[in-house]
Amino acid sequence: MTLQLIKDAILGKEQDFTSLSLKTAILILAIPMILEMMMESLFAVVDIFFVAKLGEHAIATVGLTESVVVLVYAVGFGISMAATALISRRFGEKQYSEAGSAAFQLLIVGGVISVILGVLGWIFAADILALMGAEPAVVASGVMYSRIIFAGNTAIMLLFLINGAFRGAGQAHHAMRSLWIANGLNIFLDPLFIFGFGTWSGWGLEGAAVATTFGRGVGVLYQLYHLFNGRHKLKILKENIEISWEIIKKIIGISIGGMGQFLIDSVAWIALTRMNAEFGSTALAGYTIAFRILIFTILPAWGLSGAAATLVGQNLGANQPQRAEDAVWITTRYTVIFMASVTGIYLLFASSLAGIFTDIPEIQAIAAQGLQVIACGYVFFAVGMVLTQAFNGAGDTKTPAWINIGVLWFMEIPLAYLLAFTFELEYLGIFIAIAFCHSFHSLVTLFIFRNGKWKTMKV
Repeated sequence: MTLQLIKDAILGKEQDFTSLSLKTAILILAIPMILEMMMESLFAVVDIFFVAKLGEHAIATVGLTESVVVLVYAVGFGISMAATALISRRFGEKQYSEAGSAAFQLLIVGGVISVILGVLGWIFAADILALMGAEPAVVASGVMYSRIIFAGNTAIMLLFLINGAFRGAGQAHHAMRSLWIANGLNIFLDPLFIFGFGTWSGWGLEGAAVATTFGRGVGVLYQLYHLFNGRHKLKILKENIEISWEIIKKIIGISIGGMGQFLIDSVAWIALTRMNAEFGSTALAGYTIAFRILIFTILPAWGLSGAAATLVGQNLGANQPQRAEDAVWITTRYTVIFMASVTGIYLLFASSLAGIFTDIPEIQAIAAQGLQVIACGYVFFAVGMVLTQAFNGAGDTKTPAWINIGVLWFMEIPLAYLLAFTFELEYLGIFIAIAFCHSFHSLVTLFIFRNGKWKTMKV
């Protein structure tokens, strides 16, 4: 039975998630979401692996460009949340035509914003690199790479928001496949476009930008094909192709909270990384390795959390708030079990895991310490991730944003500074602050969630 469910999840058998067994629904939704996120994470890994062979200027260009493109990710992340909330609610109400209209408005909003950002990025690419502190040689060698990435941000934006719509419709397999296609092409084309083949010497650094943009572009074409071919419940038909300012207003309202969540978290991350840099490159390397490992083990938890968002939206749309809440608690239970298991692995095998990435004892020790300390809060993290996504699925993106401001900006950053510098715990103080504050973040989220106001959200 379980194998059949896994097959249904990957092949994309359409289900009614307002009546299907909740345990079954969570499994069917979570599997493709987990695989989707794993594919997305490979983009950066593959690019930097090949780009690193071009030298330090190329690496610097990619790093600086990505630090600016994070703004595009924030916008895409916010619109993606709006997509999941709106589409899941319309599906719960069985208003499939209205879901199609909402999907079209999402394309309009994302498309217009990305075109504006793309034009500005192309024109001011050199100025942006210089503003970020790039040396003249980096600007000269990397400006075209940055222009291609900025101009191609439409593909990034549409991948985010259309996948959000697919998840809201319970069609997570389409989101997964679009990333398989995009990432697969990127892996294949990166070395060819960078280094060439046969008598062709390739395009160098610009080749990396072309490969990434082309791969993502084909992924978007796959998404659009399945939105417009009329074969699925989520479809854009001729009657859906008209601008609705009322829906656009809703999209912008929900998106602002989602963008805020991402940007607030990013600022806190940058602040902690900057503090850690004060303790030298060894400490920074250990910190970086620890978080690379942590991110990959958090991915399955994010997949489960995404399933909760879809189930909350669809069941609220079906006027079944209790079923929506039940879905959240069941998902939380599964996520806690997973994160508790990972905690045990980190506590026992942290040094071995860190050793996979480095053979330098000092870096390995710092990375292992980070894994063990931060993992002490993993069970709490599980609760926070699911409940945050439940808020987002209900269309309440502002509550998590306010919680992020209160805990991450006004507690985590000051506490990390106090422990690291005043109490001279250095990088250990930063690890302790992360574990404590993210655990506290989960408790605050739990307290507000139990209030139940999210059940009354209208989207």
